[in-house]
Amino acid sequence: MIIAAMPIMIGRDKKNLFTIDLIITIILFGLEYIPMDKKIKNHLKQKDPILYSWILKIELEEHKPSEDLFTALCEDIISQQLSGKAADTIFGRFIKLFPRQKVIPQALLRLSDEKIRSCGTSWAKIKSLKDLAHKVSSKELDLDHLKNLSDDKIIHELIKVKGIGPWTAEMFLMFSLGREDVFSHGDLGLRNGIKKVYGFKKDPTKKQIDTIVKKWSPYRTYASRILWKSLLLQ
Repeated sequence: MIIAAMPIMIGRDKKNLFTIDLIITIILFGLEYIPMDKKIKNHLKQKDPILYSWILKIELEEHKPSEDLFTALCEDIISQQLSGKAADTIFGRFIKLFPRQKVIPQALLRLSDEKIRSCGTSWAKIKSLKDLAHKVSSKELDLDHLKNLSDDKIIHELIKVKGIGPWTAEMFLMFSLGREDVFSHGDLGLRNGIKKVYGFKKDPTKKQIDTIVKKWSPYRTYASRILWKSLLLQ
């Protein structure tokens, strides 16, 4: 779910714009349907009745945090700008390059660029993967320590890696780390979700979005998932 800070985009027209954004998000990040926590639902009901009216129509998607952050970031990089099926195929080939399909930085650095390219990923993404592996191997990026940092500091650390921008870092926070209070202004699906749910005739400004989003804290991630799902409803 890009090189740098861009949402997932794959040459589409207006008719399939919303659906593809959401379907790819669900496929890439393995969302599972579970009941929304009552505390979260009550908070959003009190703070934002408009959003709550959509909660009544929607199963909230949730995701178990990743146990292997390095592999998760490799998959995020490989999946950028691809459909879910293509991303799964290429990543499946990628992990087969490693003994016992265990993706580790040192082993990645030993692979030739041509070998990685044979999986179907781009040269630019190979540079990103190698840069990630180098930074993790050298301890310049301590993935285990990331869990102890604030969201802003995690983004600051991740965007030092070539090919990882704010959007990818924010998706990592939401899905790999399971952070509950994240919203991505760079995500086209979320912006379109706000436009739909709140009835904007034109694209909402960042100031208008901020006014809405701040009411959801500390559960902006959950609200974001509602917005993604809203795009599949008529």
